[in-house]
Amino acid sequence: MATSNNERLAVLIDADNAQASVIQELLAEVSRYGTATIKRAYGDWTTQNLRGWKDLLHKLAIQPIQQFAYTTGKNSTDASLIIDAMDVLHAGSVDGFCLVSSDSDFTRLATRIREAGLVVYGFGERKTPEPFVAACDKFIYTEILRAKPEEQKEAEVVVEVAELPKLKPMILTALEATARDDGWSTLSALGSQLTRNHPSFDPRNYGVAKLGELMRKQVYLEVKEVPVGDGSMHVNLQVRRKAAPSKAG
Repeated sequence: MATSNNERLAVLIDADNAQASVIQELLAEVSRYGTATIKRAYGDWTTQNLRGWKDLLHKLAIQPIQQFAYTTGKNSTDASLIIDAMDVLHAGSVDGFCLVSSDSDFTRLATRIREAGLVVYGFGERKTPEPFVAACDKFIYTEILRAKPEEQKEAEVVVEVAELPKLKPMILTALEATARDDGWSTLSALGSQLTRNHPSFDPRNYGVAKLGELMRKQVYLEVKEVPVGDGSMHVNLQVRRKAAPSKAG
């Protein structure tokens, strides 16, 4: 999926359903896709449940939006975030949204924003229900954003429980969709197709930082670098051909 670092993004955080401990790394991730021109966190800030957020709000220039829980069992925070998101959408002041939550209640919101032609980046834990993940253009699991080694170890345990999608079928399907007549595909085309097919796809989910590094680890793929006119190199790849059986002499 092609993105531009000039995109204006609204970062809307469901503080009841997101972790303050990873918010700095999350905003750094957001900067890869554009500029966070709106940063808001929603919750009942009069409760002790959100005390971990309070120091970070001022430090990171995140605007807290107060929402009292008017009725027990009803999530007023979700409703407040959704209403604000629609106001921002209709104002036309941003190019996309970053929805930070592990709650499936935002599935329809993500779908509606995309219907309007804006990009949606989702951020949540691996427990996030699949409908919300699928409703986003790209979904980033917050476990891969953790900086501390001990937190990363916890994330690795979650990976085993969550059972990430099998990599080989994903890659082969994307290759089939992007391959030229000669069977080769470019790394960039493959990466875009993988994200299109699976919004949560990210090389970091599989223990590496870059897509090219991940592809080179796949023994069933042949990877080569091809020079282009500007002097740079493009990475191409295809399914490795089986060697023809040798003839007995």
